[in-house]
Amino acid sequence: MIYTVSANPAIDMTLTVPELVFEEVLRATAVSRVWGGKAFNVSRTLKRLGLDSVAMAFAGGYTGQGLQQGLESEGIATDFVEVAGETRTNVVFYDATKGTFIKVNQPGAAVSEDEHRRFLDRARARVAAGDIWVMSGSLPPGLPTHFYAELVELLHAGNARAVLDTSGKALHAGCAARPWLVKPNVEEARELTGRPVRSVADGCQAAGAFLAAGAQQVALSLGAQGLIFADGTRVLHTRPPQVPVLTAVGAGDALLGGLVWALSQGKPVDEVARWGVTTGTTYAMNDALPENPWEALAEIYRQVQVETLH
Repeated sequence: MIYTVSANPAIDMTLTVPELVFEEVLRATAVSRVWGGKAFNVSRTLKRLGLDSVAMAFAGGYTGQGLQQGLESEGIATDFVEVAGETRTNVVFYDATKGTFIKVNQPGAAVSEDEHRRFLDRARARVAAGDIWVMSGSLPPGLPTHFYAELVELLHAGNARAVLDTSGKALHAGCAARPWLVKPNVEEARELTGRPVRSVADGCQAAGAFLAAGAQQVALSLGAQGLIFADGTRVLHTRPPQVPVLTAVGAGDALLGGLVWALSQGKPVDEVARWGVTTGTTYAMNDALPENPWEALAEIYRQVQVETLH
């Protein structure tokens, strides 16, 4: 079984206005809502690739109910721990004239010590050998920095495999628990190492730092430059073709979904990296994976290049 964990989910609401003007009442010409959470996006990707998963989260109030109903309407099973507060709504104000936006993220509903414990108890009851658990996104107020590390240790005890995609102190603590895979981007790599990642060579050094911090495998996303994949024995650079990009938002989550799909199929490391880049690139071209994605994926897969660096 595959589980995805969104500790701090949200409804992402976008309000499109003709023009962003300060100190005036604006009227939206369009409104869209997305059941938001990086791990939820991984579940969506896996669904398009033919794999079911269970989306787990802390959620509360009417917004939490909306998240659960929305995901289940997409065919994604859920298992939420209810919290006392209201799950956050993040708002994007999109200027249709200039193509610019302002995004405001709420901090999220606080998680109590009891709610924290109930989540760990629920995870412990579910975990089984060979499971893959994807932990992605920020932590809400109330959860300790080491929450993901706790979960990784719990999964190790059940012989399950932990995949981590977070940032800051939560990423540092999570790496120390030796997750099976971490998927940082260049900004998260800079936070860990204190050095910018501007080139493939910088990426190789940063991947080594994540391995030294405890990760068993590293998939470092370089954006348009592709992916550095390192497992302690080999370092691969996987390069996507040049394609028209519709959006980069969510492409990293799609990339992670492709990696998890390939890992779940037992594919060798070079194919794992190639499928991750293929899935992320296809998403970036379309702002989503097509409902029947395999033809589009196969076209990109043929163009992705994998080079062994070490």
